[in-house]
Amino acid sequence: MPESPGLDELRVLAHPVRLRILSLLTGAAMSAAEAARELGETQANVSYHLRRLHEAGLLHVVEEVRIRGGLAKRYRHDPESGSRFMSTDPREGQLLLATMAEELKRRSEFRVQGKGGLTADAEMWVDRETWAKALAHAHELSELLHRAAKPPRTRGTIPVSTTVAMFEMRRP
Repeated sequence: MPESPGLDELRVLAHPVRLRILSLLTGAAMSAAEAARELGETQANVSYHLRRLHEAGLLHVVEEVRIRGGLAKRYRHDPESGSRFMSTDPREGQLLLATMAEELKRRSEFRVQGKGGLTADAEMWVDRETWAKALAHAHELSELLHRAAKPPRTRGTIPVSTTVAMFEMRRP
């Protein structure tokens, strides 16, 4: 079993811009300038976050291109790279979940009403077999969407939001 990350290492994920970068770079490799334009952020800010995500092993340099005499790195995110950030420290999980909740609030401002979708929330007791099946389905859903991710504004695509947080709770 991989060693649990420390709180400092997990903080690389606990920033809304970094979550947006990871989502964006799942569908396409981009440079800091390209990602900054897409996210509406400054190139300096995105460049800083790209470096942090790359240092944490969540982004890979897939190519380097010459642009106006300089060398621009294009990064890509492999969604499976995040699996090593699972931790048993409650503070770490709470930090990530709080960031996900904030990002979900931001995305909800762009929700298209009347176009389908799913909103579900539950705190319940189920048997272990049902729980295992639910986790397997959620993992399958995540893989399906990540494999199908395309660059922003690709013809025939629509922007979508998916946030899943499933966890076993301790008994009250």
